[in-house]
Amino acid sequence: MRKVASGLFISLDGVTESPDQWQFDHFDEGMMAALGTFLTETDTIVMGRVTYQEWAGYWPASTDEPFASFINNAPKYVVSTTLDRVEWGKWDNVTLIKENLAEAITWLKQQPGKNIGVTGSPTLVQSLLQSNLLDELMLMIHPVVAGSGKRLFKDGSELKRLKLVNTNTTPTGVAILTYQPR
Repeated sequence: MRKVASGLFISLDGVTESPDQWQFDHFDEGMMAALGTFLTETDTIVMGRVTYQEWAGYWPASTDEPFASFINNAPKYVVSTTLDRVEWGKWDNVTLIKENLAEAITWLKQQPGKNIGVTGSPTLVQSLLQSNLLDELMLMIHPVVAGSGKRLFKDGSELKRLKLVNTNTTPTGVAILTYQPR
């Protein structure tokens, strides 16, 4: 069965919002290798509404390789209760999941293929983790304190025990920690 895996850029203080404001000066060959492996093992993408709205306006026309080819050609599933339709430029490979998230993810996991990657979308990652639908969480912890912004885990989140399955540190000091639920 396929696994659902997420990779998130995160600051030392847990902020996942607007990583483009603080992550680029730490983007090195170690990060490229980790992201390359993540993409090589993934052939389907699930994202939330906010990530979809940001990415759909940029990636379909982008020439930033190799990610542009990957994201444009991969089947994409957008989780949203407020959107009525989704599109991705000239590609006809995006589907809206409006309800029954657990049912949709369970169905995707049963289909043939590589891993299902959850990109961006910290709210969706939280939901999948709390619903026992996320099989792997890779946190790329940057040596910065963002100070403010949306955090991956909010106060009052339900206790969730994880086990560390892989660690790596990049030359610029990004700690890449991969966890699986216990």
